[in-house]
Amino acid sequence: MMQPEIKTLGELKKSGYQPKGVKNEVRENLTKLITQKQSPFQSILGFEDTVIPDVERALLSRHNILFLGLRGQAKTRMAREMVHLLDEWIPFVAGSEINDDPFAPISLFSRQLIDEKGDDTPIGWLHRSERYGEKLATPDVSVADLIGDIDPIKAANMRFSFADERALHYGIIPRSNRGIFVINELPDLQARIQVSLFNILQEGDIQIRGFKLRMPLDILFIFTANPEDYTNRGSIVTPLKDRIESQIITHYPKTVELSRAITEQEANILPEQLKTVEVPELCQMMVEEVAMEARKSEFVDQKSGVSARLTISAYENLVSTAERRALRHGGGKTTVRIADFLGIIPSITGKIELVYEGEQEGPLNVAYRLMGLAIRTTFCKYFPDPQSFKKGPKDAKKSKPNPYMSIIDWFGKGNDLILLQDDSDADYRNNLYKVDGLYAAVKQFYPQIDEDQAGLLMEFVLHGLSEFSLISKKGIEKGGYNFTDMLGSMLNMSLGDDDDDEDFG
Repeated sequence: MMQPEIKTLGELKKSGYQPKGVKNEVRENLTKLITQKQSPFQSILGFEDTVIPDVERALLSRHNILFLGLRGQAKTRMAREMVHLLDEWIPFVAGSEINDDPFAPISLFSRQLIDEKGDDTPIGWLHRSERYGEKLATPDVSVADLIGDIDPIKAANMRFSFADERALHYGIIPRSNRGIFVINELPDLQARIQVSLFNILQEGDIQIRGFKLRMPLDILFIFTANPEDYTNRGSIVTPLKDRIESQIITHYPKTVELSRAITEQEANILPEQLKTVEVPELCQMMVEEVAMEARKSEFVDQKSGVSARLTISAYENLVSTAERRALRHGGGKTTVRIADFLGIIPSITGKIELVYEGEQEGPLNVAYRLMGLAIRTTFCKYFPDPQSFKKGPKDAKKSKPNPYMSIIDWFGKGNDLILLQDDSDADYRNNLYKVDGLYAAVKQFYPQIDEDQAGLLMEFVLHGLSEFSLISKKGIEKGGYNFTDMLGSMLNMSLGDDDDDEDFG
């Protein structure tokens, strides 16, 4: 839709335009979408039956909103999506700093201009993309930043007295008049600054350096807050909470499938990476399981939360790890391996807050532990649980043959297998085929798979068996793993075997 061609107040009156107010505007447009069974929050996944209905009820009630939730729960994203509920264009008095409504101007500048020019008052048009303001609450934010202050330079240049309202410089909130204004991390705003918002939310009065101004600002306020802030860094003063009509609690994705969809939507993967690297579904699921395990780990501070940004950055690093290997071998296409998950460790350690026990364990070991738990959980979705084949003498005749026994026996004979992260695809597969019974175990459950898929699943079986303590796994400094017999590994440890490898298992 083109910008309207109306240029003067007189033309605007003749057009029949009627101002609505931003909350009525949002309500009206939301009503149309709900009637048409459409959602205004198309890019928000996982909130369809929980958060979004609460938001729609709040907007229909013309409420200001507080989103309360842990980090990485799309609180700011929800607020930004509300811009699409605004009308595409609205008129304002041209030259106004606070987007004055031509029919109800509130600034001295606009009132004087309309008194002077009447129907010839120039009209500008504001696009909805320009009607969104956002401020991150930090301890150094001042009342002048939010509300305004006297501008001594402006007063000197224009020869205004400090008692002249025209010497005022409006803050970001008045400049967001007739739009949506968001304050992120509200509890981090000092209490005395929060107090300055009381009248804006309720009565529409603001005070700037002794100027008592009646400015009924037309703003939809959205606030975000993290529950951790209530106890650790700050709090929302009670009268301010009382003035925010709707408090809506957000949450993390409740299923691995939803978490995966969010990661795929948000991950910044380049087209050339998509051409080079194939990420099997198994690996995508494992990335999400790492976050799921972190959100219930005894080593991770659950009050701090585990952001969705963990899986997004982990997925990007996983792709880049495989891409790096392909580049080192002269390019060409490659498939992500389980060993490539060593490349996501920086995405884990930088995204989790550890409790005391986790600090004692160390962030690196916690990351390995989370990856191990993710392998264990995912393994049972693709292969039979190895524990189900443990049997006593009475069950020996009834039980099914153990598909993993040949593999375990191969390692029990003193064999070992080294899989390096940077092995070429050919070397990677050839090494896996050395293990007796490994390929047969995979083909037993997935008879139709191709060569690349077989290699991944064969490696996955080895990692799975190590997580169930049926074989041993050690990390290698070069980047990769050394698989050995569990009993032999335990004997070596008891004899004080000391080498350059780390035990990541």
